Amino acid sequence: MKCFRELDRLLKEQDFSPVSPVESDAFAYARAMAQVENVVAVVSDLRGGSSRIYAGAFAGVIGLEDYSEESSIWEKKILSKMNAAEQEEKFLAELRFLNYIRRMPARRRRNYYLVSRLRFNGRAGVATDVLHRMYYISEGDSIRFAVCLYGPLPPGFKVRSAVVNSVTGTMEELGNAGNSDMLSRRERQILLLIGSGSTTASIAAELGISPHTVSRHRQNILSRLRAKNSHEALRTAVSLGIL
Repeated sequence: MKCFRELDRLLKEQDFSPVSPVESDAFAYARAMAQVENVVAVVSDLRGGSSRIYAGAFAGVIGLEDYSEESSIWEKKILSKMNAAEQEEKFLAELRFLNYIRRMPARRRRNYYLVSRLRFNGRAGVATDVLHRMYYISEGDSIRFAVCLYGPLPPGFKVRSAVVNSVTGTMEELGNAGNSDMLSRRERQILLLIGSGSTTASIAAELGISPHTVSRHRQNILSRLRAKNSHEALRTAVSLGIL
């Protein structure tokens, strides 16, 4: 589960703020959604390393009535309702969404959320299509809470996963959500060569450009992907579908 490991690392290695002014809002929202929309609502405290679950009436459809907490940021009982391929697809969508919003100021992140179509093994092994919505709640520059809502899939919903702007109502499928133009053809070429283990000098020789130009492209890549080093940039580019 390569996507899971990278997502887990990015969420847990954040520089969290010492205060928690948004905590009550996150739990109050999830509790209300479970009551009003009958969804299963999960609040994952990324700093505290735990999750709280509010089981609305839909929990009865997927066999999650007696589910209230986890000593993990991952909702293990919910994940157990999906096969391995479905879990990996879920983690890939969440990883792409995380990288998508990490590139924007914290104040703008609240405008976006993830929607995904999942398939659960419901009661008596009956397959159930589920709509998954996920919101990240920032605290300073870090993401403190992830709020996930699981409910019935509306008729006609065909998208596998997408980013939704809650202000404008626009929706972009995640594989194409503003990522294709992040790096130029040359930058993608250089990043692939870096990933294969090529040095700056060998990349310059292969592409017929100067080492200084290679270094400049590398710095542009790190800046655009908000990566600390080339290895992280490569992982991010793969998760975003750029490479």
